[in-house]
Amino acid sequence: MSEPKPPTPTPGDTYKGWLFKWTNYIKGYQRRWFVLSNGLLSYYRTQAEMGHTCRGTINLATANITVEDSCNFVISNGGAQTYHLKASSEVERQRWITALELAKAKAVRMQAESDDSGDDCPSAPPSSGQGGGARNSEIQSTLRTMGSKVEDLTTCNDLIVKHGSALQRSLSELEGIRVGGDMGEKIRQVTERATLFRITSNAMINACRDFLSLAQTHSKRWQKSLTTERDQRIRLEETLEQLAKQHNHLERAFRGATVLPSSFSNPALGNKGGGSGKGDASDEDDDNEFFDAMEDPAEFITVPADPKYHRRSNSNLSGFSSETGIDDQSVNFDDLSMASNPESPQTLELEPVRQRRTHIPDKPNYYLNLWSIMKNCIGKELSKIPMPVNFNEPLSMLQRLSEDLEYYDLLDKGAKCQSSLEQMCYVAAFTVSSYSTTVHRTGKPFNPLLGETFELDRLRECGYRSLCEQVSHHPPAAAHHALSEKGWTLRQEISLASKFRGKYLSIMPLGSIQCLFDKSNNHYSWKKVTTTVHNIIVGKLWIDQSGEIDVVNHKTGDRCHLKFAPYSYFSRDVPRKVTGVVTDKDGKAHYVLSGTWDEKMEFSRVMQSSKGENGTEGKQRTVYQTLKAKEIWKKNPLPEGAETRYFFSTLALTLNEFEEGVAPTDSRRRPDQRLMEDGRWDEANAEKQRLEEKQRTVRREREREAVKAVCSPEEAVTEDSINDSPLKTDAQETGTEASEVSDESAHQDNHQALWFEKIDDPVSGETLHIYKGGYWEAKEQGNWEICPDIF
Repeated sequence: MSEPKPPTPTPGDTYKGWLFKWTNYIKGYQRRWFVLSNGLLSYYRTQAEMGHTCRGTINLATANITVEDSCNFVISNGGAQTYHLKASSEVERQRWITALELAKAKAVRMQAESDDSGDDCPSAPPSSGQGGGARNSEIQSTLRTMGSKVEDLTTCNDLIVKHGSALQRSLSELEGIRVGGDMGEKIRQVTERATLFRITSNAMINACRDFLSLAQTHSKRWQKSLTTERDQRIRLEETLEQLAKQHNHLERAFRGATVLPSSFSNPALGNKGGGSGKGDASDEDDDNEFFDAMEDPAEFITVPADPKYHRRSNSNLSGFSSETGIDDQSVNFDDLSMASNPESPQTLELEPVRQRRTHIPDKPNYYLNLWSIMKNCIGKELSKIPMPVNFNEPLSMLQRLSEDLEYYDLLDKGAKCQSSLEQMCYVAAFTVSSYSTTVHRTGKPFNPLLGETFELDRLRECGYRSLCEQVSHHPPAAAHHALSEKGWTLRQEISLASKFRGKYLSIMPLGSIQCLFDKSNNHYSWKKVTTTVHNIIVGKLWIDQSGEIDVVNHKTGDRCHLKFAPYSYFSRDVPRKVTGVVTDKDGKAHYVLSGTWDEKMEFSRVMQSSKGENGTEGKQRTVYQTLKAKEIWKKNPLPEGAETRYFFSTLALTLNEFEEGVAPTDSRRRPDQRLMEDGRWDEANAEKQRLEEKQRTVRREREREAVKAVCSPEEAVTEDSINDSPLKTDAQETGTEASEVSDESAHQDNHQALWFEKIDDPVSGETLHIYKGGYWEAKEQGNWEICPDIF
């Protein structure tokens, strides 16, 4: 028997198992997984449901427990909830009854103590620091746990006395009865009470053993904590002193003092110079030497290899070691090192980093029936459905595309890797991370207008800047280019194909994404998976990602195969699960990745692989023997109040913040999108219709130019001939957003992107739009004459 759980929520203090629960007269008893924890009895259909779906819970503090027969018992809390349960055997029923009685007794006692204490409990004294507060909290938690164990012993003692007295009475009655018909019943009662006594005694023994083990363990820990307390306090004082000096140094530099540039440019001169000769000045110079050394964390950080496999040769794990946080410390001084870069716009003076906004107006609560709009659009492309802004979010598709860079640090770390296989792990994690922002984002982004752009300049804060441009309208396609000072380039061209099927909406991204690393010349490419929006008709909208991705290194032949498992109600796997295997050009596995696309990813090194048993489909599974998994990516928490602000991440909140100097075609200048963000949805809808009509007018003019280009000089090009041209369709005469359907050649061949050009990539063999340059130079000069008036 497992130990009955105490009321404190500590690991391992739960009682769980299978029981049969009465459902109805048709299905009868059904097997369910029950969990007894913290005075609550909960049940699930399967063990896999414990993480997300609880079928019912009953509070034992107010519940009555009644035994019906050898296997059946009933738990009721006064009529509101009643569970008719059946165990697989009489012994199993006795175990559950004992565990339930223990849990109920402790729940009642804790409830009474909570009612009696009220506000009379003295408050804990303030701790002197964060470390002291954590240790004080740990001690208090341990004392509560040990107190709970003592309460367990008291409860077990009471139950032993109770069941022992009952057993003694039964034995006395058994001695006084005559051999007859009631002999069998009395023997059964004695046996049952003896079983109860034995189970309670075992619980008492287990509780004593746990209490003794807990006391011995924490006694050693407390002794060790006392011996190291002085060292920790000394280290804390030294850290605070260094932070104070650093703060003083940066403050003087910010005010225009000349001490910081000279000392940071040559710390040795700082040690020799300075006529004061005071100890404080020399300490500050020593600090400068320390931080200069930390600018290149790859030279100092290592990851210990597994002792079983003693060492790894020809591999630099500095990229993975940056997870420890030391790389983050050096990032604080990247602004200083970037000042020496001739391509960097920064000067030697330290300028304050721009403060980005942290919130936007809350989403208004306007009701609109989605089905009333979508019911006539089944089978159509999503981009051809006229939609009001009520179903949008105040961001364009170009801005959503730029959100892929939220976890740019993965590529920064990948750029430091010496091994292409380790670098592949970071590229794969970056691929998965781009979907983490979509889990709650059910709003539709604005369709960009043809020629619309969006720049994301984070050169000072993050070391990269990117540019997006809508290069095609039918089919809608956007080109994206991002360049980082850390030695990587990201470029992609995404075209969306979508279908509405009534119950769900499928969005199939077409095109490819490429990542290039300067140092190694590694060239990676991959495609996106299918996004599905469920419950279009009824229910709460939810998003799922499903499909497979092959990340390919075209230089080395390395490959990472990622599989996004579609959600299934009957599956026992974790929802939104992603798995992947990194292999070399020969197909040998080196790393295994696993996790979820909305939370985190982990990787582990493959030491050995072998063929295992056949799967459900007759395919032989491969078994990988790996080292302990380590976290490679974790999703950033959403800001407070995100549920009322379209579930925007911290980066998404800043994307539509207006900035001076951006191009006239930038998405931040789009009026309907700005009106929607401000909560003026009626005006936004009117402005959206105006922009769509303006775009149709421009498209018709472009079609007239195409007709004139194909006509011979002798032919007279009249308005009637243009209207009779096959380039003009019936849909164009309707005046709706669906009227944008026309001959694709008239859209694509006659529109030239401003900042991108279409080429054939010789490495990947794909055709895509590549950034041709000129944008950032035009921004620096403030010359936007070539930009069309699209707003």
